[in-house]
Amino acid sequence: MAVNITSIKATSNGLWEGDNPLHFAFPLLVLQITLIILLTRTLAFLIKPLRQPKVIAEILGGIVLGPSVIGRIKSFKHTVFPSWSTPLLDSVATMGLLFFLFLIGLEIDFLSIRRTGRTALTVAAGGMFLPFASGVGLAVILRKTVSGADQVGFAQFVIFIGVALSLTAFGVLARIMAELKLLATRISDTALASAALNDVAAWVLLSLAVALAGDRSPLVSVWVLLCGAAFVAFMMVAVKPAMKLVAGRYSADTTGGDESYVCLTLVCVMVSGFVTDMIGIHAVFGAFVFGVTVPKGAFAERLVERVEDFAVGLLLPLYFASSGLKTNVATISGAKGWGVLALVIATACAGKVVGTLVTAAACRVPAREAVTLAVLMNTKGLVEIIVLNIGKEKKVLNDELFAIFVIMALFTTFITTPIVLSIYKYPNDKSFRTPRIRKLGDLDSNGKASNELRVLACVHGHSNAPSIINFIESIRSTQKSSLKLCIMHLIELTDRISSIILAQNTNKNDHAEWLDPFNWAFHANNQLGQVSVESNTTVSPLSTMHDDICRVANEKMVTVIILPFHKRWKKVEMENEENNEVTQQQMVENIGHGWRGVNQRVLKNAPCTVAMLVDRGYGHGSQTLGLSSTVIQRVCVLFFGGPDDHEALELGGRISNHPAVKVTVVRFIHKDYDMSHPSPIKSSGESYSLLSIAKVNHPNEKELDDARMARFQSKWNGMVEFVEKIASNLREEVLELGRSKDYDLIIAGKGRFPASLVTELVDGQIEHEELGLIGDLLASSVHDIVSSVLVIQSDVVLNEETPSSMTNDHVI
Repeated sequence: MAVNITSIKATSNGLWEGDNPLHFAFPLLVLQITLIILLTRTLAFLIKPLRQPKVIAEILGGIVLGPSVIGRIKSFKHTVFPSWSTPLLDSVATMGLLFFLFLIGLEIDFLSIRRTGRTALTVAAGGMFLPFASGVGLAVILRKTVSGADQVGFAQFVIFIGVALSLTAFGVLARIMAELKLLATRISDTALASAALNDVAAWVLLSLAVALAGDRSPLVSVWVLLCGAAFVAFMMVAVKPAMKLVAGRYSADTTGGDESYVCLTLVCVMVSGFVTDMIGIHAVFGAFVFGVTVPKGAFAERLVERVEDFAVGLLLPLYFASSGLKTNVATISGAKGWGVLALVIATACAGKVVGTLVTAAACRVPAREAVTLAVLMNTKGLVEIIVLNIGKEKKVLNDELFAIFVIMALFTTFITTPIVLSIYKYPNDKSFRTPRIRKLGDLDSNGKASNELRVLACVHGHSNAPSIINFIESIRSTQKSSLKLCIMHLIELTDRISSIILAQNTNKNDHAEWLDPFNWAFHANNQLGQVSVESNTTVSPLSTMHDDICRVANEKMVTVIILPFHKRWKKVEMENEENNEVTQQQMVENIGHGWRGVNQRVLKNAPCTVAMLVDRGYGHGSQTLGLSSTVIQRVCVLFFGGPDDHEALELGGRISNHPAVKVTVVRFIHKDYDMSHPSPIKSSGESYSLLSIAKVNHPNEKELDDARMARFQSKWNGMVEFVEKIASNLREEVLELGRSKDYDLIIAGKGRFPASLVTELVDGQIEHEELGLIGDLLASSVHDIVSSVLVIQSDVVLNEETPSSMTNDHVI
């Protein structure tokens, strides 16, 4: 049934008035968006095990909804995707694309590209020249074999085909490299910089193709090109300094008016798109150029936060799906059509791979890395789809050619991951384990060489710096033995643009700012044991981040991994309205349950001792450790017995070396060990638990603990205060230590406790199994604990000589 588009209204009067909501623009648009998002998210979930980028699921979703699959049902097509709704859906999708290209412009860092040197420039040039040249030859063949292809001007047809074959999708490439753990390899900088240069060159060529497209006279095309060049010059000369000023005012502004700068910038994105559309170049070109003018820094990060969730998360998938809706696989028919598809795929892959491989070899890149780089540079994605859509809008590509090139883009992107995995294998998690687990107790056992303490400290950002710095400062040795500190910056890899930007900068010096406090703290003086600091950054999904941590710990041969707890306590000032007094209270900040899972998996797979820091302001105060002989921090070590507590003792002994720290060891002696059945305990954590109840052979266990304590006392007598307590009400005594404000830090082993102690320590439910019984008690948010807590787990290899206290009887 024909519909007069001028009679279409935005909203209906409702079913009770006899209106069908699907005959009105807004309700139909809501249905289309909902259907597209649900389908694309479902497909993304299904292909996730194949480690494919989300763009594949979004294009496939559009193809499924389009005339290739479900759209073949006429009733569905006319009801859900009628022809009159296409302009509205395309407009909303293009708005999302506009802001996404603005974010892509934010990503491009020409200073970072310049630092990569000639290799990236050479690889980018070779990776574009050969596929573009092969595209020219392919264009000649297509004009003779595909019906209707010769109806378009030769120049614009050749440029569109050449650009489509020579592109590399920067955003998709960064995501694939992060997923495959390639960001820490030597090819990372070259691949990302070359892809970024490819994107810039593609936009220049695309603007040329758009200027030449259509039935324009040569004079009009020249005017379009000149106006486009003038627009770029104006943006670089006038707008870029203005945006630098805006970014500076934003950073300096503390009155809350900074939101006006964000709003102004977003308006400028749309205005830039409007101007280039008015010139005769696609609107997304203006948004991209404006994004390049925004300086990198806090303002750019704020813009990303504001834009990406709505524009990229909700609207951008509509653009890819819209491309799929326009793709009709049925137009590729017969042996001739499928032969043309095979020819296009073969030409695209051969041109890109061979061009990149030859130039990489000329730059003396090792053979395996050169092949990997060549395959990675063959990745297609967003810009490819934009080029194809513009080509279809300008009638340069007909339905058959559009479908052929969309399938080519899908195929080349899909094969990237499996080929790279087969060429550039990455060590699996089994290689992280070593036959001999490293512990603090081993440091003094084999002479001078073993005295070097190696620590891997994991941080989420600046907020972790004070507590980690204070702890590392406290374990410097006065005996001039060296301490090697590796700071590992943990960044969650997501589909967000901010995550891709961080992935791009992982191997560059752009992330070094967060490392400065560590360098200042440990390089300021070396009168205590010298500390050497190096940094490492990982951008990974939370589900596999523990692999990176354990790999680095194994490669660096570290003795201790320090993990930040997934909750931290911040002091906030609260005003009492009754007496107008200002008091300080602690506020719990939870950084996410996913980070808790990372910690738990590290605890299960670590090749060394693990220390988890529950931070309640340790190192955030006005007093910081230094060379002062005045005691400014007090540390308490709790000792119940077992291998974890033995490691806690070793750490306490090392801390006692610091002249500004006073260490107290409190040993709890329990009179009776009840060997009856363990008590039922409820767990609020994940399905697996890291808390264990041990079978305890009391005489042997007590003998080992007594021997370790006697050796510790003889070594540190006079430097450490020793206290023994007969535990009568163990739970309250431990809580009293945490509430007392006598200690800045309490160190406890995770522990493996007999059933009787479990019953005494736990009040029905365990909140944080990964901290053990004592750690869970001291990390609670309801007991007014003021001390920070460090929980130690000593990973041990079970063998015939392992005491029974180290084996698990029951996992809860």
